[in-house]
Amino acid sequence: MEWLDEYEKLVIRMNTPRVVIDNAVCPTATLVQVDSSRKTRVLLEAVQVLADLDLSINKAYISSDGRWFMDVFHVTDRLGRKLTGDSVIAYIEQSLGTWNGPARPAALEGLTALELTGADRTGLISEVFAVLADMDCSVVEARAWTHRGRLGCLVFLRDEEADTERMARIEARLSHLLRGGDSTSAGGLSGAVAAVPAAAVTHAERRLHQLMSADRDQERAASPTSAVSVQSWAERGYSVVTVQCRDRPKLLFDVVCTLTDMDYVVFHGTIDTTGDQAHQEFYIRHADGSPIRSEAERQRVSQCLQDAIERRSLEVANPI
Repeated sequence: MEWLDEYEKLVIRMNTPRVVIDNAVCPTATLVQVDSSRKTRVLLEAVQVLADLDLSINKAYISSDGRWFMDVFHVTDRLGRKLTGDSVIAYIEQSLGTWNGPARPAALEGLTALELTGADRTGLISEVFAVLADMDCSVVEARAWTHRGRLGCLVFLRDEEADTERMARIEARLSHLLRGGDSTSAGGLSGAVAAVPAAAVTHAERRLHQLMSADRDQERAASPTSAVSVQSWAERGYSVVTVQCRDRPKLLFDVVCTLTDMDYVVFHGTIDTTGDQAHQEFYIRHADGSPIRSEAERQRVSQCLQDAIERRSLEVANPI
């Protein structure tokens, strides 16, 4: 019925995120406030937009009351200044003010993504690109991280000639190359390569986290560079995650990305940066509403967050 269609449109308009960007409240940072009804992964989408613009989040307040949430971010540019560019402000308002989330880069449309994991060794990246050049592959963009002796890499190829048979040959050669590392020092894990449509990679850095987590880089022992604790707040049914470490760009994105991909929901949180030190606290539950219940799960969350924080410091390649 027509009146039902109009009602649905009204509900959508009422629930569309409201974005307020204020330069007057704080003397040292721009406030970005997002209010909306709760949607899955909405916090990650907001943090992703700010991280992709290379903005620093100095403070943040995350609050959720049932079906409604409010996030407030104190942000500056890479030089520590308030945001003044109209184009940046308009992009934030447009990206956060819809339910569509951050837009995928148009440059990646119609490409093929190669996802590689394997034992890291000197010269491996050069060997990967030598194979691609030998097979006349046109590389548009690539990103790679190493962590605890393992490599995670994304390579975006133009796929005008990326038929199934040709991609199978590319995967076979790269798989053989990735198996050539020292499997003993890498925990006995072999390499892997997969070709997927670039559209399936919703966010390159988030996908790198997922690849390296699935590769179980956290199983190799190392001295942590961050303090992560997971405590229980049984009276309110929350688990409390606390992160203390040296501040750096995209730190909040890496933490929120990891919690989201582990199927936890952040209901409340505070982020505070003093000097070069960051303190983050999150009140989380599983997607089904339950808190963390076992010591093994607490240790797993702590280890995965430590790994996510460390990987960024070992990023070895920028977009090409």
